[in-house]
Amino acid sequence: MKYFGIGLLTGIAGYVLLALLSYFLIGKLSSNGHDRGVEASMTSIFIYGPIGFVIAFIIGYLWAKNSL
Repeated sequence: MKYFGIGLLTGIAGYVLLALLSYFLIGKLSSNGHDRGVEASMTSIFIYGPIGFVIAFIIGYLWAKNSL
């Protein structure tokens, strides 16, 4: 359970970090002029955030299992 908790915390941190990073990158690099903010927020929340969560969860879980 301890490993899962550490994986969950790192997953949440990965979600937030990747969602914020992708929001700013999409906002700067998108060629969509009409609804750039909506595109950036929806893509960050529903695509890149969950990807960041899964990657960070796996890394955090494996790190906790191997080091603790």
